[in-house]
Parts: sequence; structure tokens; C-alpha cells
Amino acid sequence: MRERTDGQGFATRAIHAGERPDPTTHAHNTPIYATATFAFDTAAEKEAAVDAALEWDPTSYFYSRTGNPTNRALEEKIASLEGAEDAIVAASGMASVSATLFAHLEQGDHIVVGDELFAITVVLWQEDLPRRGITVTAVDMTDLAAVEAAITPRTRLLFMETSTNPRLRVADIPALAAIAHRHGILLVADNTFLGPALLRPIEHGADIVLHAATKYLSGHGDAVSGVVSGKKHLLDPIRKQTDTFGQAASPFNSFLVLRGVRTLPLRSAKGSENAAALARFLEADERVDWVRYPGLASHPDHAVATRLLGDRCGAMVTFAPRGGVEGMAAFTDHLRLCDIGVSLGDVFTLVYPRPKDGGIIRVSVGCEDVGDLVEDFALGLSFVR
Repeated sequence: MRERTDGQGFATRAIHAGERPDPTTHAHNTPIYATATFAFDTAAEKEAAVDAALEWDPTSYFYSRTGNPTNRALEEKIASLEGAEDAIVAASGMASVSATLFAHLEQGDHIVVGDELFAITVVLWQEDLPRRGITVTAVDMTDLAAVEAAITPRTRLLFMETSTNPRLRVADIPALAAIAHRHGILLVADNTFLGPALLRPIEHGADIVLHAATKYLSGHGDAVSGVVSGKKHLLDPIRKQTDTFGQAASPFNSFLVLRGVRTLPLRSAKGSENAAALARFLEADERVDWVRYPGLASHPDHAVATRLLGDRCGAMVTFAPRGGVEGMAAFTDHLRLCDIGVSLGDVFTLVYPRPKDGGIIRVSVGCEDVGDLVEDFALGLSFVR
């Protein structure tokens, strides 16, 4: 087949990286390799493939738990977009989080984590890590002095979200990377809420970046997947952990995420544009107590967000309607266009009411016409007293 290129630009690589017409059938889309095992002509060929795969060569295939061509196409695409040496896909975002932590921590180690993280990540560090003799300190990652003070001689890594769940705090990644590297430890960044079209943490000094690919990478709410990227020597133990924990990605889900990533730059731009407009609308309404969006001047991390993200600050907005939990329910329960849902990163706008957080609402802003979104939110607010 003729020589091909992935191109140089981000949008071009989002479409082309990791993918080629199938060499056997010339199918244009990457096939779904729905196979558990791979066949060999000789015993020696089989042995060589197994040996290479277990030295964590991701292109040596013998069993789909360890490696699969559809999964590999997605890994190569994400590595290209993140500016990483390699990437590993897994069954879910939490599979990527847990494999990363367990690969780089052992009994007696200590980690510093952000004090606002995804709920199941919190379960991991509050319950599972301590059972394995790993101690954890949670701090506000926007407070650099607190981060520095939390590091001990046993600290092995810092774990943070680039935009926190749900209050959208944005920490200074280059400053955190400088702190981590001064102490000889890793900076691990969960970039799920932003995605690589808006922010590439490795470019700012992070060692490892991970995503729930279920969210913005997929973008259509139809696949559960996770991915972690970084230097190969840091990823090889994560690949081994993903394999030994049985956290392999489904080739079908990887096919769906591959499809979704091709439009990631377009969706990220439109989602950011819509979110900024919706945040401004909410901030101007007297029935809203407060709004958190990094693109607003009122956001506590606006200066850092602007430095890292420019004028595209993501598609997540969090706000508190007047009246606490009652106001929250009055708003969400009268929407006619936007659905109540706990996920994010979809082309559909999803609202996530959080009564346990005092009645705040987290919004994953989709790609609809912004006028329709504003109209629906105005309808919801009309029921807030």
C-alpha cells in the first residue's frame, strides 16, 4: 500500500493517527478485531509473539486481554494527541486510574491527592489504598504551599484533576510539575474534564495523563473506556497491571472511541463556546447564587485557566440555583430539552443535580444550538423561587 502520513495538525492527527486502511481487505475504517486469541503457523512463532507481548510490546498479539489491534489503533491515536511516547487503553476510566496507582505504588508508600476528585477515585484512596499499606494525604492542589508541605520522604506521586469534579478548580500544572520533580516524584493528571484538544498536561510537565475515555474522547455516550499516556518506561508497569487485573478494553468500545476522537476538536470548540455563553447567562440571573466556570473572571482560578487554556475553558459548568435543594429540583425537574444524567462529555447536554452537595448542579454542556440551551435553562429557572 502507498506511503501515508498522519499530518502535523491536531485535528488532522485526531482523524488519521493510529489508523490505516486494513491491509487485507482495504476496509477504510479500522476493523473491530472481535477475537479472543490469535493463530500462528509454528510453535516458535507463537512463543516469540508471547515473549514479545509479555515484554510489553503492544504490537505483538497472542491474546486480546494483553493486546488487540483495534485497541492498539486507539492507543496510537491518543499517544499522538497527548504528545506521549505511548498510551494504554483499559475497560474504564477507573481501570486506568487504579492500574496507574497500583503500578507505581507499593506497601509503605505515600501519595498526595487533590481534595476534590471523582467519587470512585475517592473510594480508591480512602479505602483500597490504605488496605494495601499506602498512605494518602488530600490537599487543595491550587494551594502550592500546602502541596509542598504534604510531601514526605515516602511520597511517590501527586495525583490531581486538571479541572476538578464538581467545582472546576484549575491547578497550576507547571508549578505542580516543578514541585514533583524537585522531590523526584511523579505528577499524574486526570484530564477527563477537559481533554487533549483543550489541554495536554504532558506539555506542561505532567509525567502521566489519564482520561475516562467514556467522556470527551468518545463524545457520544455509547462506550465505556479509559486511557493513560506517558513515557513508555512509566507505562510498561501500567500495561502489566492492566493485564494482570484483567482490565482489558473491549475492541468494540475502542472502535467507538476511535470514531469519537475524530471529531474531538470540533466538539471541544463548540462545547466550550456553548458553556461560556451559558455560564454568562447564569451569572447574570438573580435566581442563581453562584456559577463556576474557568472562563469567567469571577472564577478563583481564572488567571491560571486562561494561561493554560486560552479562551476555550471546557464544556463543564457548575452552579447553585437559589433555594438550595428545593431550587435545584425546581430547575432540573422542569427542563424540556436537557436530560438529567450522571455522566459528561456527550454531544447531548446533561445536568447532574447534587443534593448531597447542598443543591448544586453540574452541567456537561453539549453541542446543541446555544439559543435552545439558554431557552431551556430560562424555563428551568422560572420555577426557582
